[in-house]
Amino acid sequence: MKPSEYAAKNGLLLALALILGYLESMLPAFFAVPGMKLGIPNIVVLYALYHVGLREAFLINILRIIIISLLFGNGAAFIYSMAGGILSIAVMALAKEHMGLKMTGTSILGGLFHNLGQLLAAGLLLKSFSVVWYLPALWFAGIVSGLAVGLVCGILCRKLEKAERS
Repeated sequence: MKPSEYAAKNGLLLALALILGYLESMLPAFFAVPGMKLGIPNIVVLYALYHVGLREAFLINILRIIIISLLFGNGAAFIYSMAGGILSIAVMALAKEHMGLKMTGTSILGGLFHNLGQLLAAGLLLKSFSVVWYLPALWFAGIVSGLAVGLVCGILCRKLEKAERS
């Protein structure tokens, strides 16, 4: 792939993650825990991790967190998202490379560790780790959203591969 094609592909993936983040920001909260989201933009991050590379997936993840936080969030949301995003991409990379997990398993781990990263950041900001009581609800949500993101990404990847062969 030429450098210009490489840059264009990564730019398109970032743009898609931003669009999905915008659409997600318009959805009403559906869980009892404040600020909980499905993580729809993570479909793009997961795709990038498996089909483009770790460096690119990490960069897309960090840039989308920064831009979405600037456009639709606040300072606390940025800190929580960044802590969760960095921890989740690190764990997903380890899961993919060293555990040989497929997309769905990797995505579930990413959801779990994203929420753990957010709780760690909240504990540090609040100077109290009483937020640990949210962990069961957050991990349930992380499993559900990770499963949904992994399944959707897998379906999309199979369709893209089929279209490329045609």
